Amino acid sequence: MEKLIFAQGNGREISFMDKIFGIAGKAAAMAEKEGRDKVTDATIGALLDDEGKFVVFESVMEGMLKLNPVDFANYAPISGIPAYIEVVQKYAFGNHKPNMFTAAAATPGGSGAIRNTIVNYSKAWDTILTCDWYWSAYHTLATENYRKLDTYNLLTEEGTYNHASLKAKCDEYLAVQDSLLLIINTPAHNPTGFSLTNDDWAKVIDLANEYGAKGKKITIFVDAAYIDYTDNPDESRTFLKLFEKTNDNVLAIMGYSASKGFTLYGMRVGAMICMTNKEEICKEFSNIANFSCRGTWSNGTRAGQQLLVNLYNDKEMKAKVDKEREENKAMLIRRGRAFEAAAKECGLEIVPYDAGFFASIPCANPDEVGELLHKKGIFLVPLAAGLRVALSAVNEAQCKMIAPEVKKAMDEYYGK
Repeated sequence: MEKLIFAQGNGREISFMDKIFGIAGKAAAMAEKEGRDKVTDATIGALLDDEGKFVVFESVMEGMLKLNPVDFANYAPISGIPAYIEVVQKYAFGNHKPNMFTAAAATPGGSGAIRNTIVNYSKAWDTILTCDWYWSAYHTLATENYRKLDTYNLLTEEGTYNHASLKAKCDEYLAVQDSLLLIINTPAHNPTGFSLTNDDWAKVIDLANEYGAKGKKITIFVDAAYIDYTDNPDESRTFLKLFEKTNDNVLAIMGYSASKGFTLYGMRVGAMICMTNKEEICKEFSNIANFSCRGTWSNGTRAGQQLLVNLYNDKEMKAKVDKEREENKAMLIRRGRAFEAAAKECGLEIVPYDAGFFASIPCANPDEVGELLHKKGIFLVPLAAGLRVALSAVNEAQCKMIAPEVKKAMDEYYGK
């Protein structure tokens, strides 16, 4: 823990700097000193075009310019504009809304949805569970709110979803806790690009139901921030219908973010959406979401909410947004496939990639190997289990180059 001088740690693990932004800062400094063409910065998870320019959907900006001044200046209701609460569920569920009781609350991006879920669906000092490849902010959000975070192995040796490891960890914690919050980032998982199949989901839900039948309360948080960047966004939502089979002691909450799907990172527009077969749990969700929103950020950004409502209700504008997203998604998929092919060609092991902004490389010494790559002007994000490549931030040629350079750096480090 960072040594505190005046502030009170209160048992939290407080670090000085976010590692992702720290590495990105090093890349920026090198680019300024030696020239941008000497640097490959695959750190930040924002979508850049092939020239390295920030992608902003023209259709979204057109919709922004049509907003009224009051849409920027006025408060939004605490849980969100009513029209937004309706529309955001249509965006999130698409054609696959489960036949369940559902409700939503506006949050500042996906992070707000995670924060409110942690606070309300786990107990202080209890352990929250996610997989060993995870977005580092999960740890920050957990410890900031006086929870612990533990992990199960995402993959088997064959590269498939590791149900046995998940079950073992669930058994461990549900022996001492009466409830468990499970965070699953899929499809297009951050940081690996891995996605659970519908068969994987069916087994996860069966497992949750087993514990629910024993009186344990299980909350499954689906972090779907990258769902609109899958190869087939409609098909990738079909798993949502499987939650219809959950029993009354299992609650599903979907975290939806407009950051990626609408290139609105800075507007902080998102939602937490509950799916339950029990009406009173749905009503409770709406109540606690309202309470927690008021107790933290109070009101979300009205302009972003109204913008998404307007874009959805204008068929022509929605079609423009969908077209721009599809074009950029195709660009991202090409980058991912190029990285996969290059890794295979040079013999570099990667986590099975399906879609999304990121791919990952297993590595026992990610910081040290990362430092070797810095000398060549290549900047990746070191994680606990390896190195993350932000495919969103580099072009196809760079994707092809990164894999063999990482292989060389690993061979150099390990003396092969």
